[in-house]
Amino acid sequence: MTVRAWAVCSLVAAVAASVGCDGGSTTTGPSSPQSFLAGTWTGTLTIEREGEPTTSGPVTWTFEVVPDTNLQTFRTTIRSQHAWLPITATVSSAITPSNTPLARISTQGDYPSPRGCTGSLLSVGTAEAARIDADFSGVDCPSLERSTFRGRVLLTKGS
Repeated sequence: MTVRAWAVCSLVAAVAASVGCDGGSTTTGPSSPQSFLAGTWTGTLTIEREGEPTTSGPVTWTFEVVPDTNLQTFRTTIRSQHAWLPITATVSSAITPSNTPLARISTQGDYPSPRGCTGSLLSVGTAEAARIDADFSGVDCPSLERSTFRGRVLLTKGS
């Protein structure tokens, strides 16, 4: 093989490698770093209310990183199938002291109550690489009796 033929073959091989198998798109830069918290977590929400039995139900939390927050602030969607608190809420979560597990997680926000008002919730706990264990408290409808609640949320990271 001549030097010229070798150079042409090398150029063709380099172009083919850069085009890839997706019909000609070019390679982009490295993807944004991901947080261990990003994604869907499922588990159990347990609620206690004064004068009522403790009850539990399934819950899903989905964490979405807020850009430019050092992977420490999240838009969190909570979907609860708990019999007393069947809600879908979008709230805020933050982790400290860093964006790696073992981190302290704090979640807070308001939600539309199934009883026709606006409730508020607060949750503080520990976020590990594949497990969250946190308290869960709030006030559902301030004007209703027994609307204050407390409890616990235990979540594991989906695959």
